[in-house]
Amino acid sequence: MEKILIIDDDKNICESVKMILEYEKYSVDIAFDAFEGMKKIRTENYGAIFLDIKMPGMDGLEAITKLREINDTTQIIMISAHASLGNAIEATKKGAFDFIEKPIDREKLLITARNALNQTELLYNNKILKEKVEGRVEIIGKSKAITDILEIIKKVAPTNSRIFITGENGTGKELVAKAIHQHSSRSDKQFVEVNCAAIPNELIESELFGHEKGSFTGATAQRIGKFEQATNGTLFLDEIGDMSLNAQAKVLRSIEDGSIERVGGKNKIPVDVRIVSATNKDLQKEISENKFREDLYHRLNVIPIHVPSLRERKDDIPILIEHFTKLISIENKFPQRKFSEDAIQFLINQEWKGNVRELRNLIERILIMNSNPVYKINDVKAQMIIYSKDSSGFDYSMDSFQDFKDASERMFILKKLNENNWNISRTAEILGIQRSHLYNKINKYGIEKEEK
Repeated sequence: MEKILIIDDDKNICESVKMILEYEKYSVDIAFDAFEGMKKIRTENYGAIFLDIKMPGMDGLEAITKLREINDTTQIIMISAHASLGNAIEATKKGAFDFIEKPIDREKLLITARNALNQTELLYNNKILKEKVEGRVEIIGKSKAITDILEIIKKVAPTNSRIFITGENGTGKELVAKAIHQHSSRSDKQFVEVNCAAIPNELIESELFGHEKGSFTGATAQRIGKFEQATNGTLFLDEIGDMSLNAQAKVLRSIEDGSIERVGGKNKIPVDVRIVSATNKDLQKEISENKFREDLYHRLNVIPIHVPSLRERKDDIPILIEHFTKLISIENKFPQRKFSEDAIQFLINQEWKGNVRELRNLIERILIMNSNPVYKINDVKAQMIIYSKDSSGFDYSMDSFQDFKDASERMFILKKLNENNWNISRTAEILGIQRSHLYNKINKYGIEKEEK
């Protein structure tokens, strides 16, 4: 986050501060009033903001509160030609990081900028770690499509209305469902997820409603279903378009009655769940083909939320790249890295048929396979591999991170061995490891020289 925003109605101040900061290789934007500044912070991530106190329309002391509502990690430095102890105290109370006077001293400016950027970085990383520990989610993006979704979530989360989420695979439908739960009055209760596409049709009813001991072959004990587990909480029915018609009928009945019956059971069990469902299918088409119940569709589709594809929100790609780079670096204890402007532009221009999930996987692969401090366009192109088996037989559809790392390492070592005609000493030297270490890797992965 080396980007800095200056908000000041004095153009001379803006230009002089900009020149000093850009000389030190910072990226700098300018806004000549608070309203323009708020617009910029909604669409960009800044590491620091220099904010003038005296401005027409909205002064800095009013603006700092609104800016911190938009982004509570970016540090704000107040600047003023009318410095006073009272202003400094009030600015600090409102969350200002520091306070500097006009005319601005170059050394003081640079020291304050560096300290503010470090503090923003620290707070941002702590926020990511805290969310990971607490299992909380954040929907990343500042495009209109995403801000509209966040507004809908803000309105509907406190209610008990059923939510119906649509969107392509990899767009983040599950994140929207979790955000709704976390902002609801049920947030202290269970969020129970059911992937309807991953459960065989003969087991879906037992999964949802539970079963009694002996109700069918293999039912050796009573099982509590997902509806009961989610009582007083949220039940997320993901890929509901893949649910069998028989299970659909029982879900409809449970919604209407507010109760369920376990498979093989005779008693009605009251359940109080908020249902959030999601699909990547066109359910209107499924209804016309008698594959989905229209009455259930209307029960579920009280509040519709459509999650756009990444192709529809390309403005968010730079923000997502920065977020995933930091997140993956923190998770793997990598030093912080960044992408060059040409690499980011190249990524913006891709189709992203796998949406945000595909982008994240690519960023993760780049960080694992390449330790450069700054990734350029060729570094990105080198890892732009289709998520399927290519001519080498490498499977990119695997889900396990460890399996991916092992398979990637095996492929990389084999490639380097072939490039060096299986000269073990030279290959080990290029890889920067001992020959014995390379031999261990060859044995571990069963790497053999290909016959020509």
